[in-house]
Amino acid sequence: MWNKLNKSMMVCQMSFGLSFYGVMAILTRFFLEDLKYSEADTMMVIGAFSAIGPLFAIAGGFIADKFLGAYRSLTLAYSAFTAGYLLLVIGASSINITLSLAGIALASYARGLMAPSYPSLFKKTFKNQHDFENSYPVNYSVNNVGAFLGQYLFPMLVLAAGFYSGFTLAGVMAILAVSILVYLRKPLVEVASEIDQKPVTTKNWISFGFLSVAMISLVFFMFSNMEIGKNIVYAIAAAAILYFIYLMLKANREESYHMGTILIMVFLTTAFFVYYGQMMTSMTIVSINTMRGDLFGFIPIAPEASMAMNPLWCMVAGPVITWFFTKLENRQIDLSTATKVALAFVLTAIAFLILTLAVKNIGSDIVIRPEVFLVIHFFQAFAEVIVGSLVIAFILTVAPKRIENFCVSLKSVAISLSGILGAVLSTAISLEKGQKVTQDIVQNVYGDYFSTLTVWAVVMVAVALCASFVIKKMLKQ
Repeated sequence: MWNKLNKSMMVCQMSFGLSFYGVMAILTRFFLEDLKYSEADTMMVIGAFSAIGPLFAIAGGFIADKFLGAYRSLTLAYSAFTAGYLLLVIGASSINITLSLAGIALASYARGLMAPSYPSLFKKTFKNQHDFENSYPVNYSVNNVGAFLGQYLFPMLVLAAGFYSGFTLAGVMAILAVSILVYLRKPLVEVASEIDQKPVTTKNWISFGFLSVAMISLVFFMFSNMEIGKNIVYAIAAAAILYFIYLMLKANREESYHMGTILIMVFLTTAFFVYYGQMMTSMTIVSINTMRGDLFGFIPIAPEASMAMNPLWCMVAGPVITWFFTKLENRQIDLSTATKVALAFVLTAIAFLILTLAVKNIGSDIVIRPEVFLVIHFFQAFAEVIVGSLVIAFILTVAPKRIENFCVSLKSVAISLSGILGAVLSTAISLEKGQKVTQDIVQNVYGDYFSTLTVWAVVMVAVALCASFVIKKMLKQ
């Protein structure tokens, strides 16, 4: 099942997790302190940074399917990450907003190019679908090894050596991934799709170049004008889904039903990642304002590094979830993917209930211990691994082969749409510049917000169970 190719690709994935999520962990404080953004504007930018990349996976899937193939797209994606982090290094050194926004725009484009290409190529390094499905949660955990190291270490590195040091380390990790892909080019191309094994025409290179310039320019504009930018996200997401519906209506009966199930899973994924997005926005603001002390009294952790607890648990969750569902299958208990998503919403409801109780019962010292966030992230991380890994496997199982990468990119569209929606919702708890955090604000403003999210998570459990029934009926057709 495991071989040199898929193991090497997981090293690339870990490098991505360390660099991208490490940068994510320090961007909030970078925009608040160095670039002097308000809390509301910062949450919108950070939410967009987590969202816009997946949105452009639509174009990434199209590029991989029609122009370059998955291998070339993936190699170019890591190269673009390297360039984006270099711009962030220069922007942080000179406190230059334009260069900083250009850096995260380029990184967002790279993420969109990578998102559909990686699982498509990774799948082809396995002998069969069953091995791929059982291994993908482990890959998800390996990605989170990098994410944990990045989110935990980058804030402390920044305190010691400045923001540019964190961005430099991210660039080094991106270069490592490019080097691995270039070194393994021949064996990876041999197992890749036919388009990767053929030379790229001059016309396709020119088309790719124009499309890339247009995408990077659009992303930069969106970061510079977030009010317009969020509407662009809504429009692109709607266009992608409408195009998918158009393809579904043109398909034969069997394919149409299969594509319909993908549409349902996209809706569930969007709803779930609204909650996931809170980790980078509202939960980070809450931890910066309230989390104090060392974890267990002896493990130092910066407030903005609380999100590192998520990949810490994700590393554990991947193998555990694989073992758990394999055990159920051995006992002839075969849960559908939508039922597993319902289970994820149960775990999410528990996580946000704990957070609600923590802020509602905060003391006059306005302090929440790191251990509370550790428990919250335990439940949310297990939920994330279920949705993040198994939805992709489901889509690859039912998607028509001719539009496989585009179908995979719809999950990224869901993440993008939910990231912007989550960021917009998060601004409900933002404070004005200079406004002091008080016990009353934490208990009422933060408390009411998270209690509302908890209630809706419970509602989504029922919605996901109903969706499971509908999907089962559709697949039988």
